[in-house]
Amino acid sequence: MMRALHGVRFTDMSPYRAIRRKDLARLGMRETTYGWNLEMQMRAVAAKLRTLEIPVDARRRVGGVSKVSGNLVAGVAAAGVIATTFLRVEFELRREARLSS
Repeated sequence: MMRALHGVRFTDMSPYRAIRRKDLARLGMRETTYGWNLEMQMRAVAAKLRTLEIPVDARRRVGGVSKVSGNLVAGVAAAGVIATTFLRVEFELRREARLSS
């Protein structure tokens, strides 16, 4: 959806992000759960911030149990949050663009 609507392609939604503090404050982030990384990507693109993906190897979990993977209900709930975040942020960005033009 990001590529179709904004012309950018992200290959991963990993939880690691690096951003300058002043740029992060400027984004106006609101999401605090599963959709935060998607919101950051969308707002960074809208703010015309430079983005760069660096592949990072993943390893198997050493201990503990994932709260999402392997649990259908939790996976569906996380997908719902991510989809809702996408729609909310997309509408907010479009409204902000209309108001600023």
